[in-house]
Amino acid sequence: MRASDTEREAVAERLRDALAEGRLDMAEFDERLDAAYRAKTHGELVPLVRDLPAPAGGPAAPAHAPSGGWGAPERRDAAGWAARIGRPATSRSGVAVFGGFGRGGRWSVGRAFTAVAVMGGGDIDLRDADFEDREIVIRCFALMGGVSVVVPPDLDVEVSGIGLMGGFDDRATGPGTPGSPRVRITGLALMGGVEVKRKPRKGEKSRNSLEK
Repeated sequence: MRASDTEREAVAERLRDALAEGRLDMAEFDERLDAAYRAKTHGELVPLVRDLPAPAGGPAAPAHAPSGGWGAPERRDAAGWAARIGRPATSRSGVAVFGGFGRGGRWSVGRAFTAVAVMGGGDIDLRDADFEDREIVIRCFALMGGVSVVVPPDLDVEVSGIGLMGGFDDRATGPGTPGSPRVRITGLALMGGVEVKRKPRKGEKSRNSLEK
């Protein structure tokens, strides 16, 4: 039988729990997580968690998955946010010198993330990100370059950077939904720019259009 996105995410959630409990090391976790998101059938998913304990309560899928889980277009509630906070960081920095870097999709941002763009550009997308801690600081330094940060509509964001002969856009500053992590974006743009903008998650815009 073909696997659904919800089922793939339920397996990914069990793998994250196993990593946090020390049942898997990082190499095993990365290998299994990659296989989970590439899985097309139930038969490919089952072996990935066969040697792991069943989640409390029996069902494989987390209780919030059908209505507000990872990848779903709905805004996250407190329970949904709680599942995304406290994950091991997969990246703590991004550097672009005469080039570019990108962080997006399924990744976990460290409690302190530093972005540097020197005559280059960086893209940071937090719409589908996990968070190492409830308080996150992203420091952006753009020298004759640019850094773009995309955040979802329901994330608590504070922007307080400085622009010198450049721009540091703070229009995305605002509160999030209950339980949201707090993300502080600061730094310096010198003859460059840092743009922070709110955008719906992938699929949310088209879904809202259909509902209207």
